[in-house]
Amino acid sequence: MDKNRSFDIYENTEDNVSLECEYANWEKPRNPRNINEQESQHSGDDTARRRSSICSTWSTVCVALLCVLLLSGVIVLSVKLNNMTSERDQLQISFDNMTADRDQLLAEKDGFQMLNISILQCQQYFITTEKKSWKDARQYCSSRGADLVIINSREEQVFISNLFMGAEAWIGLTDEAEEGKWKWVNGTALATGYWWDGEPNDYNKEEDCAVTGSKFAKADVMTWADYPCHHLVLAICKMNAN
Repeated sequence: MDKNRSFDIYENTEDNVSLECEYANWEKPRNPRNINEQESQHSGDDTARRRSSICSTWSTVCVALLCVLLLSGVIVLSVKLNNMTSERDQLQISFDNMTADRDQLLAEKDGFQMLNISILQCQQYFITTEKKSWKDARQYCSSRGADLVIINSREEQVFISNLFMGAEAWIGLTDEAEEGKWKWVNGTALATGYWWDGEPNDYNKEEDCAVTGSKFAKADVMTWADYPCHHLVLAICKMNAN
């Protein structure tokens, strides 16, 4: 090979490498339209991202406000419910108190009525202040518009015993007309008697008048006994109905 030709080849090779380097470092001129489109696209993406961020923020704020409103509504409803429950309980207490007051007033009314009845009953009965025979006691009662008491029921017997504290006293019952046939001063026959045990016994064939509250009786109700009519004891009188 020719020395000069070889040298030319080397020089050509170096020139080619240099051109390639320059081509690699060469940047193709940008098209202004493409540059504007790229910038516009980047700007649109940024705007979209900003809008999306703003919408997301407002959505979060709206949800938060809605939660606050719902919570406030729940609190208000809870407070109102508690108030209504308290008012209901208070009304129930007031109703119960009024019911109790009504029942108490009705009970007091009944008590006053019973008291009035008792007073009227008490006014119908009185007891002598002195001991008298059966006949004298009846005359004493008659002079005051009354007669010796006629006892027609167990309740009346209990009432008289309590009223006069079990005093031994004449009642309007006798068998003077016929032994063993006891009759009241109004002529009616004895239907139910409240005799103490062993009474009437007509002791010594002279006991023809009845007393209640016999001192020998050891009971609260069954306290009748027959005594001699001339025996001196107190007497219970009852006002005549007229």
